[in-house]
Amino acid sequence: MSTLTTGRVGNLTPDQESKLSELREFLVTEGYYVPERHDDYCLLRFLRARKFNLPATKSMFVTYEKWRQEFQVDDVVKNFKFTEAAEVQKIYPRFYHKTDKEGRPIYIEQLGKLESKKLLAVTNEERLTKDHIISYETLINKIFPACSAKAGHHVETSCTIIDLKGASLVHFPQVAGIIKRISVIAQNYYPELLGRMFIINAPLLFSSIWKLIVPFLDEATVKKIFIVGSSYKSKLVEYIDPENIPSFLHGECKCEGGCQFSNVGPWNEGSSKL
Repeated sequence: MSTLTTGRVGNLTPDQESKLSELREFLVTEGYYVPERHDDYCLLRFLRARKFNLPATKSMFVTYEKWRQEFQVDDVVKNFKFTEAAEVQKIYPRFYHKTDKEGRPIYIEQLGKLESKKLLAVTNEERLTKDHIISYETLINKIFPACSAKAGHHVETSCTIIDLKGASLVHFPQVAGIIKRISVIAQNYYPELLGRMFIINAPLLFSSIWKLIVPFLDEATVKKIFIVGSSYKSKLVEYIDPENIPSFLHGECKCEGGCQFSNVGPWNEGSSKL
């Protein structure tokens, strides 16, 4: 018997197989089907996000495709240049770094270092959103395939670490706003990509902030999120080998030049280099 979670490629019930076929036929008929993007893994992500409710999935997918057209995602990916990337990285460090024990790419955001005024002095929300979208597209099209090849099995979710160390009361509303905005984009347009998330160094105040964010997240997403304080190392090493955790997060990795600038992982090995 398969150990795969039901609703995924290789472990579908007859009803799920039928709904997958119906969704594909609907997208073809309505002119939304793009073979190079809409493989079974993609369609099943949307079906799982709507608990295989076919009408709800169709609506979600159409909304997603219309958003891609309105936001000109393909053009953004091809032509947008985030020329302020180096400056933004100093103010708002976020990066992929190695993999967890299941072969998932690890994505780290040091939100506690974020100062919104400094950030908005070097970029704006529209450009930042475009950069986030490019990150999602890169994750799906380059990082996941490279991690899958390395792990020897299909990888389609990530492991995220949000570090709130240093976050002040002054900046918490902005931090909450960023988490909400990114989460909404992920939920609506890039569903089922999160394997698990650790929000570390969360101060006591964060519980109040979290209550404002939770209503914007679906139940399945909330269950994947672990909120811990400063004693987070034992939790991280349950899922990530110490040598894959940056030393500034109490791990053993010390990339030359800094882990936040190294972009080390299967996606930068051989032909998979970004």
